[in-house]
Amino acid sequence: MKRISIDPITRLEGHGKIEIFLDDQGEVANTYFQVPELRGFEQFCVGRPAEEMPQITNRICGVCPEAHHLASTKALDALFHIEPSSAVKKLRELFYSAFYVADHTTHFYALASPDFIMGPDAPVAQRNILGVIHKVGLEIGGQVIACRQRNHHVIRLLGGRGVHPVSGLPGGWSKAINEAERREIELAARQNVDFALFGLKIFEDLILGNPDYVEMILSDAYTHRTYYMGTVDENNRVNFYDGMIRVVDPDGHEFVKYPARHYARHIAEHVEPWTYLKFPYLKAVGWHGFVDGKENGIYCATPLSRLNAADGMATPRAQEAFEKMYTTLGSQRINGRFQPVHYRLATHWARLIELLYAAERMLELSQDKEITDPNTRPIVTQIPDEGVGCVEAPRGTLTHHYWSDEDGILTKVNLIVGTTNNYAPIALSINKAARSLIRRGSVITEGLLNRIEMAFRAYDPCLGCASHTMIGQMPLEVTIYQADGSIFAHLSQNVVS
Repeated sequence: MKRISIDPITRLEGHGKIEIFLDDQGEVANTYFQVPELRGFEQFCVGRPAEEMPQITNRICGVCPEAHHLASTKALDALFHIEPSSAVKKLRELFYSAFYVADHTTHFYALASPDFIMGPDAPVAQRNILGVIHKVGLEIGGQVIACRQRNHHVIRLLGGRGVHPVSGLPGGWSKAINEAERREIELAARQNVDFALFGLKIFEDLILGNPDYVEMILSDAYTHRTYYMGTVDENNRVNFYDGMIRVVDPDGHEFVKYPARHYARHIAEHVEPWTYLKFPYLKAVGWHGFVDGKENGIYCATPLSRLNAADGMATPRAQEAFEKMYTTLGSQRINGRFQPVHYRLATHWARLIELLYAAERMLELSQDKEITDPNTRPIVTQIPDEGVGCVEAPRGTLTHHYWSDEDGILTKVNLIVGTTNNYAPIALSINKAARSLIRRGSVITEGLLNRIEMAFRAYDPCLGCASHTMIGQMPLEVTIYQADGSIFAHLSQNVVS
């Protein structure tokens, strides 16, 4: 049996590898998407004071510390039984909207667009952000940098720090803003709306305008029918910060809708011995292996999933873009809502629609004078016990669940991070892309392997956030090299061959 390794996989957050095994006829026998890193936050946070968690868990990821910061802060709201004021909720969502604009900008322009703007088969040295800037021009590159710069300024202004925010408090927010700061944020939000519309125009011209790319997006190699998860507001519109978690089936029918605190009633986790990540699935359907369809409990939680789970967007221009995407991709309305889009490469389009929504929502919030209310630090008076906090991280639904003693010392922690939701769908996508692209007699080129990587890249995975294994069962391999590069010793434990 022949083995093909893509190690490391590229343009993602974290570390991972793809192992492809071919049978004697040269057909794909199986694939494995392995995550070899272990972070262990769920274990070493036990015994810490609960109020430290927003500052500890935002170190899980240097790409989306804001998501962990807010999910953790909301978990403290529940743990200490304190309801944030309207002003506090708006400040938090304003902060989060700026983060979303910056994050989605990073993924589309730096991680995803090289495959389309440069081409999936372009030389590796050109298929990167520098190649993109060289092709589209320094002016566009400057706009991307300016977008990230102004939104990270807003994040620092509201969050207290530029990378690892510190403003989250149980029921509150430590950083109130004044009128001058509000106007500054409003100006940034207006620029974000223009930038988001510009990004959608680029997608329309360079990607939808290329028949080969449209054919690739619509191809069976990148298509899966699964359940879809996302947070929705009271009108079943997309919301990143708060609402009910909604799951629809592959046909678009609502399967379940629940508050975040009830996640454990609906989500279970499957484990495999060859990876440290978990495979969440819907309890009511069950785990039936790595297959898609309504009969298996695998669900997806991505920008495309959030749009599939919702009835639409909560801001006008984003709603227009939402309707255009579903209409263009052939989705039909049933009972007033669009059927799900199952083309996984369309996630890049959905991500740009979310970027526009985040920009519009940021503008709405920045114009609300209530956000200048200085009373953002409530006093905690209740005895803590248990709390769940949830937000929509860019990569999927993010859940923090804490248990504490009466002194607020954590006794148990559970995290289901955005990418963890998508681990099973990513495995499905890699397997299907490999089986579609590698056939008997295929010449294995770097471009072909990159097309397989594109199957996971659409999910924008961030690996290692909450990867874990059973205590005492951690597989480990250590190779010790001598100065001349030769192997001195190879040690291993609990490794399944």
